[in-house]
Amino acid sequence: MLVVRRTGQEDIAWTEGRDVWWHDLVERQSDQHTPQAFDAEHPLFILYTSGTTGKPKGILHTTGGYLTQASYTHHAVFDLKPETDVFWCTADVGWVTGHSYIVYGPLSNGATEVLYEGTPDTPHQGRWWEIVQKYGVTILYTAPTAIRACMKWGDDIPAKFDLSSLRILGSVGEPINPEAWVWYRKHIGADATPVVDTWWQTETGSIMISPLPGVTETKPGSAQVPLPGIAATVVDDEAREVPNGSGGYLVLTEPWPSMLRTIWGDDQRYIDTYWSRFEGRYFAGDGAKKDDDGDIWLLGRVDDVMLVSGHNISTTEVESALVSHPKVAEAAVVGATDPQTTQAICAFVILRSGVDTEAEGLVEELRAHVAKQLGPIAKPKRILPVAELPKTRSGKIMRRLLRDVAENRTLGDVTTLTDSSVMDLIQAKLPSASGSED
Repeated sequence: MLVVRRTGQEDIAWTEGRDVWWHDLVERQSDQHTPQAFDAEHPLFILYTSGTTGKPKGILHTTGGYLTQASYTHHAVFDLKPETDVFWCTADVGWVTGHSYIVYGPLSNGATEVLYEGTPDTPHQGRWWEIVQKYGVTILYTAPTAIRACMKWGDDIPAKFDLSSLRILGSVGEPINPEAWVWYRKHIGADATPVVDTWWQTETGSIMISPLPGVTETKPGSAQVPLPGIAATVVDDEAREVPNGSGGYLVLTEPWPSMLRTIWGDDQRYIDTYWSRFEGRYFAGDGAKKDDDGDIWLLGRVDDVMLVSGHNISTTEVESALVSHPKVAEAAVVGATDPQTTQAICAFVILRSGVDTEAEGLVEELRAHVAKQLGPIAKPKRILPVAELPKTRSGKIMRRLLRDVAENRTLGDVTTLTDSSVMDLIQAKLPSASGSED
């Protein structure tokens, strides 16, 4: 067990013969190193992803293909100029975005990059923009959940800093709602920077669908087109490609270099999870639609599509409608079993700073706003203002747990949450949730 002396505490649990000081070990090493060659299919790492049904899946990536695509996409999607760019990916280094776009991609491309350990609001809410200003960051890659947090804190915070060095902004982790996309470009990118909204997964290893800066005419909220060399499309229940203007399931029809090779220790689960729904096509559970131009819009997990009175409604669409209201910073929507409508729409919302969560008429105002945006059928039955939402380290909202709460079930596996105490707070507040029955 390697132990880093970091905090200076003397009184620590220590097992002789097992525990070794990092600095003692490093000091004994030679300063010369001869890299070893490995087969391209040699296992590189196993990374656990949350798994929508609970038990985390150990995703196995190998050496050659993963490095090839991480390097290629880092260079192409961010228009990298290694001699002049300062790249910053704000992700946790322990999840796949950190692996691909903090470690392997940037280092293989000889990039200069910022590594930051900490939160966006410590010691103050302008911390990120202070870092951009200090180091002259030119490319920033972050998650929609972080962008929405910055929206909640107010436009005046980034305005205090010089962000003129930024030339490209990236988004990763979940579909970005158009409201957050526009805020990101306007308040962080001075209404001038390209925004690359990237779709990929722990399983794909690297970016798969994304606009290319300076090449693609971007649309707020759309991941748009597969990268050169990637074959992705949207199909219906019968595996037929859907026409432009229609929705269905996002599939990959050809292999790609950084694809996962298996689920560690469970080859059958690998086959069942990714290859059984559509023969010969990779499907990882995301719904999508093609617009009239054939550009791809992600709709979130297909298990996040609700059936309300015979209508299929995407949680992403309802969440975007809620976030477009000036009082809402972030929203998570789930469908809870309902005897009358099959599923009832339940929304959990984080309000912008300064908004009174107990204000009379607030819930009705938000319900009416969704109805106006999407139609009466999409009006949430219940809306609950909360302080925080359950998220994984990758910034994904764990709607499965919110569904457990909404249906008064025992919580499922919470091991991949950043902070499991969030669920206790939400459960404690649930009895006060309001909403009409119409």
